[in-house]
Amino acid sequence: MIKVTAFKWVPSFAQGSVRDIRVRWALEEAGLGYDDQLIGFEDQATPAYRALQPFGQVPAYSDGKVEMFESGAIVLWIAQNSDQLMPADDAGRAMVTTWLFAAMNSVEPFVAELAIIDLFNADKAWAKERRPEVEAMLRKRLGDLQTALGERRWFANDRFSAADILMTHVLRDLRHTDIVADFPALAAYVARAEARPAFKRALEDQLKPFREAEAAKPELAAS
Repeated sequence: MIKVTAFKWVPSFAQGSVRDIRVRWALEEAGLGYDDQLIGFEDQATPAYRALQPFGQVPAYSDGKVEMFESGAIVLWIAQNSDQLMPADDAGRAMVTTWLFAAMNSVEPFVAELAIIDLFNADKAWAKERRPEVEAMLRKRLGDLQTALGERRWFANDRFSAADILMTHVLRDLRHTDIVADFPALAAYVARAEARPAFKRALEDQLKPFREAEAAKPELAAS
């Protein structure tokens, strides 16, 4: 059985963003069942968990053949054996791989820097000074991304793939802002991806333990 580690609970701003959702979504698209192994923050630094994930993050993954960490690598691994996530021809596979890495390397760093400012450092003087520049760089990159998407529905040869799982997740990390709405083609792209039944199942599976934890301890809901 496939096993994926995930958190028992995270604060509200992170719910729906924790990276195990990428793996959950890929597995749902591929039609593969899995067990989620929930950990608490207290587990992250333990030797047992660091043996699975050296940085104490989620997800870690095992399927009886391999043990892995890093969500992008895991999604790529799943995709390599799924017609739903990766085409059979070499050119198609190369394009999916290219856009998958583009999501992580060419887009996500700009999104992550803005999120770090907004979610963790908004009141600090250096963050207020830095933010306009970061947003300007991000908007430039999103403009390039929208141009690259053009009239297509999906990034790699206009066919939904593993690359769209990564790209959508990256763009969703801007939902604390209205920035994506200023790029209509990207906003429509995210909406298409979020409408997929596999995404909805993955999101619900990630949120379920958070809701249960908050129901058991109502003070968590206010965090």
